[in-house]
Amino acid sequence: MADVKRVERPLSPHLQIYRVQMTMAASIMVRITGNALIVGIGLAVWWLLAAATSPEYFATANAVATSWFGDLVFTASAWAVWFHYLGGLRHLYFDAGKGLDIATAEKLGWGMYLGSVVLTVITILLVQ
Repeated sequence: MADVKRVERPLSPHLQIYRVQMTMAASIMVRITGNALIVGIGLAVWWLLAAATSPEYFATANAVATSWFGDLVFTASAWAVWFHYLGGLRHLYFDAGKGLDIATAEKLGWGMYLGSVVLTVITILLVQ
């Protein structure tokens, strides 16, 4: 049998030869935000269950939900909802066979980030 010389090659996709693209980053962030929403939902469910349990337990849950930590969790959850929603719209657009060229796909990715921040600010202003 012939003597085969193995060539040393990097694993593909390797970070030395593969750069992070906006469409990839936006898609990964959609998955992360979908999973991160569990924290906000958990805090809201705990608050509702505490309200149904007793006034003392509700006072504890309400103190956490209305503290800086609760504000941070609910604000991040609002951003995650909008980002996840815009990601769904982007995929719906892709499923229609539109926006698949690189320039448009990157603009849609940046639009998800910018749009989710703007919509979160609008949501906070409307809720207050």
